[in-house]
Amino acid sequence: MPQEKFALTYATMFNPPEELHTNYEQALARVKAGLGAEHAMFINGRDHYARRKFESRSPINRNWLLGKFQAGGAQDAQLAIDAAAAAFPAWAATPWQQRATILRRAASIIEERVYDIAAALSLNIGKNRMEALGDAQEAADFFTFACDSLEQHAGFATTMRKDPLVGFNVTNVSTLQPYGVWVVITPFNFPCALTCGPTAAALAAGNTVVFKSAPEAPWIGRLVAECLRDAGLPAGTFNFVSDSESQVARALVRDPRVAGITFTGSYEVGMQIYRTFARGPYPRPVILEMGGKNPVIVTADANLDDAAVGIVRSAFGLQGQKCSANSRVYAHHSIKKVLVGKMAALAKQLTIGDPTVRENFLGPVIHRAAYDAYRGHAQKLQRAADIVTGGRQLTQGALADGYYCAPTIADNVPLTNRLWQHEMFLPITMVTGIASFAEGLAHANATPYGLTAGVYGSEAEAQQFFSQVQAGVAYANRPQGSTTGAWPGFQPFGGWKASGSTGKNAGGPYYLQLYMHEQVHCMVRRG
Repeated sequence: MPQEKFALTYATMFNPPEELHTNYEQALARVKAGLGAEHAMFINGRDHYARRKFESRSPINRNWLLGKFQAGGAQDAQLAIDAAAAAFPAWAATPWQQRATILRRAASIIEERVYDIAAALSLNIGKNRMEALGDAQEAADFFTFACDSLEQHAGFATTMRKDPLVGFNVTNVSTLQPYGVWVVITPFNFPCALTCGPTAAALAAGNTVVFKSAPEAPWIGRLVAECLRDAGLPAGTFNFVSDSESQVARALVRDPRVAGITFTGSYEVGMQIYRTFARGPYPRPVILEMGGKNPVIVTADANLDDAAVGIVRSAFGLQGQKCSANSRVYAHHSIKKVLVGKMAALAKQLTIGDPTVRENFLGPVIHRAAYDAYRGHAQKLQRAADIVTGGRQLTQGALADGYYCAPTIADNVPLTNRLWQHEMFLPITMVTGIASFAEGLAHANATPYGLTAGVYGSEAEAQQFFSQVQAGVAYANRPQGSTTGAWPGFQPFGGWKASGSTGKNAGGPYYLQLYMHEQVHCMVRRG
C-alpha cells in the first residue's frame, strides 16, 4: 500500500488512514465507467475468446451488468494446457533469481492497481471496501512471500553428506524441482488472494499455471491475468480460463498432462476432484482447502467485550461467506447470557447495503441460491432455537434489487441440530452453553472439519486449547476476529481433517515446497 506507516492486513483494517477511502472512491468511479465491457480469457500470451459468452451481474443490484465473459469449454481448457506444457521447459530452466524478479514485479503491479481491483471486488462479489482492499493486498503479499521463501532457501538446493569412499570425491545435493503444468481452481469469496496464493507458489517453484476462475468472479480472474501479463511472464507460463458451468474444470482435472492441482472450495467438490485425479497414470499432488465449521470457546475467564467483537467480525464479515467464518459458539453457562447480549447489540449496529458505501459493513450474499438457502436455514432455526437477532431477508428500498440477509444469532440451538455440522456459508452463527472448558473443546473438535478455531479465556486455557484443538489455525483472545483474518507471513492458512489435504498452510514456511518434488544429484569423481 502507498502508506508508509500503515500496512493493510485483515487485522489492521478496522482503523485505516483517510487516504484509503479517498483512493478507493476515485477507483470506484473509474471502474464503474467501464461496466458492461467484454473480457477475454488469456491463453499463451494472448487474449482468447470462446464461442459462447455469459453475463456477470452484481449481487448488490442485479440490474448492474458488470461485463460479458467467455463461457469456455473443453477445447479451451486443452488449448491452455497445450500452452502451459509448451512453456514449462523454458520456465523451469529459468534461474530462480530471474523468476523471483518477474514475480516481484507482479506483486508491485497488483499493489499499484490495488484500489481498482478492490472496487471491482466490491461490485463483483459484494465485499465491503476494507475487505476488498484486504483481498487485493493479500494477493500482492502472497507473491512477495513466495519470492521471499525462494530466496531464503537459495532456490532449494541443499548440500548433503559426502560418501566415505577412498579414492573418490562424491558430492550429494538435494534439490527441489517443479512438477510441470499446475492447475489452480479458486472460489468466489477471495477471488484475488486465493488465486494468487497458489499461483505465486506454483510459478516461483518453476511450474506453469492454468488458472480457472469461479463462475461468480470471472472479472477478478481477468484482472489478475492482466497483472501477470504486464509483469512480463513468458507466453504460456500463466493462462486464464473462465466458464459459467463446470466444463473447463472437468477437462482440466481429467487431462493426464496436468502434474498437480490446487483447489479451494467445498468439501464435496474437492473430494470429487481428489478421487478423479487419483485415476491418472500415477500419483500426482492435490492441494485442497475445503472449508470449515469453525468454533469458538468462551470461558468464564474471558474478556467478554473482546469476545463479542471478535465473534461478530468473524461470523458476519463478507456475510459469513468465508471458509473460516465463526459459525459455532460454545459459551460457559455463567457468562452466556451477557455474551449473547453483547453480540446482539453489536450485530444490530452493523449497517447493511451497497458495500461500496463507506458506512456499510455487510453487503449481499453472492447469488439467488445462497439467498434462498439463508431463508431455509433461518426458518428451521426459528422453529428449533431462539433467534436473538436477524433471521430475515431484507427487501426494503434499494435492497430489493440485491441479495441481502440480516446477520443472525441463534441461541440455545440443540446440539442434535444438523446445522452444527453443516457449513452454511451465510451470516448465521449459533450459540449453546457449556459447563466446562473441556466440554467446549470436545464440542469444538466434534466435526469432520478442522480449519480455524478460537478461544477467549485465561492464558492457561489458551495454551491447553492450542495443544488440543483440531484445527490448522488457532486464535486466542483476538478481538480482530475470533476465527478469521489470517495473513501470509503472519498466520499461515490451512486446515486439518476435511478442511485440507496437505497439513501445510498457505503463506507459511512449508507451503512453497508442496509445488516441487525432490531430486538428489550424486556426482562421483575419481581422485
